Amino acid sequence: MTMPDVSVATSAPASAAVQAGPLRERAASSRWWLQGALILAGAAQVLTVSALVSVDPLAPAWWSLLLAIAPAPVVAAAAFGPAPVNRLAAGAGLAVLVAGIAGGIVHTGLFFVPALVVLAVGAVKLWREQPGG
Repeated sequence: MTMPDVSVATSAPASAAVQAGPLRERAASSRWWLQGALILAGAAQVLTVSALVSVDPLAPAWWSLLLAIAPAPVVAAAAFGPAPVNRLAAGAGLAVLVAGIAGGIVHTGLFFVPALVVLAVGAVKLWREQPGG
């Protein structure tokens, strides 16, 4: 049985279909950083909630309640929200994390520092990629 020669040049149309514009590549870049910040903020938020309900609980101060409630939903809005909302949510997430870390620096606030750094990088990339930024 003979096989037909199928050496047709299909690389040109395939590469044109796969080629993404620079805006899409930059959007993917900031999206990865924002999703990483979401994972880190969610993990630190779980640690804070578990510290609040542990055998030797934290005092329910403003910073502990802020860090137990706000970071993951606000960062999720920054990571998955539409274009006008995600910039605002990224700024609000940075403000929430800075305030919470400043209040709980000796307790669970330091768990949020990696999320703050990754969110800051993602926010800068987000501001640079969107029109009008």
